[in-house]
Amino acid sequence: MPRPMIKPEHLPVRHGHDRIRIGGTVGGIAADIVDPDGWIWALLEALDGSRTTDQVVADLVRLHPARSGEEIREAVDDLVRAGYVEDASAPATCELTAAERERYGRSRALFRWMDRTPRRGGWDTQLLLRQSRVAVIGVGGVGCTAALALVVSGVGQVHCVEPDVVELSNLNRQILFTEHDVGRPKVDAALDRLRAHNSDVDVTGERLIVDGPAALRDLALRFDLLVLAADRPGEIRSWANQACQETGTCWVHAGYHGPQVVTGLYRPGAGPCHDCARTAERERWAKAAPRTLARSAGRTARPHAANAVSAGIAGHLAAHAALSLLTGVPALRTNCEFGFNLVTLEDSYALGPHAPRSDCPTCGPRAG
Repeated sequence: MPRPMIKPEHLPVRHGHDRIRIGGTVGGIAADIVDPDGWIWALLEALDGSRTTDQVVADLVRLHPARSGEEIREAVDDLVRAGYVEDASAPATCELTAAERERYGRSRALFRWMDRTPRRGGWDTQLLLRQSRVAVIGVGGVGCTAALALVVSGVGQVHCVEPDVVELSNLNRQILFTEHDVGRPKVDAALDRLRAHNSDVDVTGERLIVDGPAALRDLALRFDLLVLAADRPGEIRSWANQACQETGTCWVHAGYHGPQVVTGLYRPGAGPCHDCARTAERERWAKAAPRTLARSAGRTARPHAANAVSAGIAGHLAAHAALSLLTGVPALRTNCEFGFNLVTLEDSYALGPHAPRSDCPTCGPRAG
């Protein structure tokens, strides 16, 4: 690395005389370094982007002669491998226009903060997004928010799939629509709003009823990632799982059960698939005691329990998971589901087996 520099977002802080915190205070990013004689602190201060690695090593050997040049160089390499350092001499990428760099400057800072993968410059993640194509299946409460987040984040193409029209009851949570859109196809209204937010993104769509794995397989072949924001028919997540397993396409799903928000992200071939988790869940239910519903259950049809907050959090988590799969930033655990409880703001979990199941109907050895 020609001129190593600690990322501004990972600015180290010295606590007392013998401990250093680098990476801020956010879990999964920050790290503590024990530094009893102060040479690591001197090294971190020297990594300001103004000197080459050789110059940094020479300066540190002079200040701390007890440390060898080889030891100091290895410490620099460790910081680079840990993702705390970037190259100050890396040119601003010519692949992004000045307007794009201004638009996504805050995104760059966040990606750089969350990123622990060694990279030369800070625009790599944004370039990956600009080269990506994502299909959002279902433009309801979750899909509206997810599609909007992907478009304003600079994903190269966002394709919306939705067969329905806008209804008045949608407006408490489906943020792309207004009262003037009632009766319009959701796709048409969504495309108008999304294109107005970012003209640099290729926003496309179609009115399509997903009635089986074949429709999702076609989308999986055309796009780099699927965001499944639809929950009907009940088998649609398994259909998406089957289609993406066949095509090797990454996919995300998100939704909610009242105040319980759930999102899942899957990279085929990297672990258990969605149907592995469903197989395990059916096994658990088979072993559980029988359930009896109260007699009053089902007498009155219940409306869909959701608002702009629950749908929006699910949509934003879906977009966050999609960005992670597309860029590796942040490096989220894949091939599982995460839950978030809006009642407590504390309950979260990761659901899914740690390895593929041999009896999975989709990825097991007898599948197909």
